[in-house]
Amino acid sequence: MSIWGSLIGGMVGLSLGGPFGMLLGSIIGSKVSRYRSQGFKSFANPQQIFALSLIVLSAKLSKADGNVSKEELIAVKDKLRIPNNEIDQVGKIFNKAKEESSGYEPYAKQISKIYKENLNVLEEVINILFYIAEADGKVSPKELSMIEDIAQIFNISEKQFRAIQESRKSSDKLNPYIVLESKPDDDLSIIRKRYLMLSKQHHPDLLLSKGVPQEVIEESKNKMRSINSAWDHIQKLKKN
Repeated sequence: MSIWGSLIGGMVGLSLGGPFGMLLGSIIGSKVSRYRSQGFKSFANPQQIFALSLIVLSAKLSKADGNVSKEELIAVKDKLRIPNNEIDQVGKIFNKAKEESSGYEPYAKQISKIYKENLNVLEEVINILFYIAEADGKVSPKELSMIEDIAQIFNISEKQFRAIQESRKSSDKLNPYIVLESKPDDDLSIIRKRYLMLSKQHHPDLLLSKGVPQEVIEESKNKMRSINSAWDHIQKLKKN
């Protein structure tokens, strides 16, 4: 079973608490008290938490501009690699999050607390939210504003946020200094240290070990490609 199909069946909400626990509890309903009376205990693993975070925040993002497009809904399924046989389970969470009156802020705050020691994982959440928002060809101003606000809740700096945003561009259009969170007048040795640090932080193997599911790790590989491309470009610029 992939990570997506275990979110409801595994009773993740019982161990999470907070807004995520309330959301899943409202879906599971009477099963919660039955499982508790049987002494059932559940402990959400990091991959389940990450997957749940993406589903809920994607649902909130999909209605940020008041227009839930078919492309965005397809993106949530296809870009997060949700199998057809599990889309109904995931859809229950997505639709519940989309329909409820509460905003994205409580969820973002809970995610921030869960991953407070893993900033690079929080950056990956922002990266994938851009990925979802781009599904219909452009990121709307309201979508961008929401993603920026979530980044602030995550304590991601403006420089880090712009680096994530810039890395979404093709290699021939990105500003390599923004991607490597550097300045054109920085010494090459300083930029190299920054490059090595970012390469380590965003390496897919490290992200997997910290709870980023295999299903979405391809996006971290894209981030690594942008980091490597930026470093190659800066080396060429500095030689001229």
